[in-house]
Amino acid sequence: MGAGMLGPMAGQRGARPQQVPTEGFGNCLLVLGPESLIAERAVAERIAIARRQVPDAELTRVTAQELEGNRLAELVGGSLFSEASIVVIEDLANLSQDLFDAVLVSAKDPGEELSLTLVHGGGNKGKGLLDKLKKAKVPVIEATAVKTWELPGWVRQEARRTRVGMDDEAAQALVDAVGNDLRALAGAVSQLGSDWEGKAVTAPMIQRYFAGRADVTSFAVSDDIMAGRPGPALEKLRWALSTGVAPVLVTSAIASSLRGLGKYLDARSARMSEGEMAREVGVPPWKLKDLARLSRSWTGPGVSQALRAVAVADAQVKGAASDSHFALEQLLLNVDRAHQLERR
Repeated sequence: MGAGMLGPMAGQRGARPQQVPTEGFGNCLLVLGPESLIAERAVAERIAIARRQVPDAELTRVTAQELEGNRLAELVGGSLFSEASIVVIEDLANLSQDLFDAVLVSAKDPGEELSLTLVHGGGNKGKGLLDKLKKAKVPVIEATAVKTWELPGWVRQEARRTRVGMDDEAAQALVDAVGNDLRALAGAVSQLGSDWEGKAVTAPMIQRYFAGRADVTSFAVSDDIMAGRPGPALEKLRWALSTGVAPVLVTSAIASSLRGLGKYLDARSARMSEGEMAREVGVPPWKLKDLARLSRSWTGPGVSQALRAVAVADAQVKGAASDSHFALEQLLLNVDRAHQLERR
């Protein structure tokens, strides 16, 4: 698909990238498989094609579990506000069997003003409907997981898709540095292209760039900010977000660390064995050493203030803020300020 949104290697090994139907309406597309990045791109491209053809078409995205009562009939029967409708039904595996026939009828003959996309994450659940859809020759995009040995090829195609110069050695170096997650690899390719725009990315450049950055998780961000290292925490936060870590995982990790520390501060004066203390705090015994070290620089009021900041940020990243990344950066600064509260 070249520079299309679907991206490389969707489907069977060695196959050419599959094509989303170029006609946005009057047909159904089944997106099948567990690789969420490929599935999301297929759905996004499908919607984009339909929007280009009918800009004012009404878009509705629902999960199969939301199709109660006459909801399915209302969706596929047309919109009150637009002549054309774009309907995406996700999580098809959880569709009620009572609706199998109705979905099959709509998939076979969606009508000229309907763009219908069905998304199934793979597995045997709902297999009866899948078999019928395939028998009816509904077009399929296979969102299958990319094998480990295919990953360098996937990276090269992703680089071509985003116009980033990268050879075989560099692609392998990126896989070695970042790991097997497609979303993380795609984010890494995009980040490299942004930082070295117009330049060919080489293996040595990747090795320098990602030194110490592989496998950055929300807990790595939390560990740094809890230890009073806001600079590295901000750097790891930006990298984690660029490689697909969900913002809510960051707030969750920091909240978990703060709650554990708060319980430790409350319980440390009691006479308990290591095992009893671990059970009281709710952490494995080896974690107590980390909490003891943190307790030397944190105060109870500081932990409370930091937890309030986490609660605000958590609400922001769940929808109350337009820029969740900025909200998380502010959270790290607020937690660091709470960490610096003087002991009494």
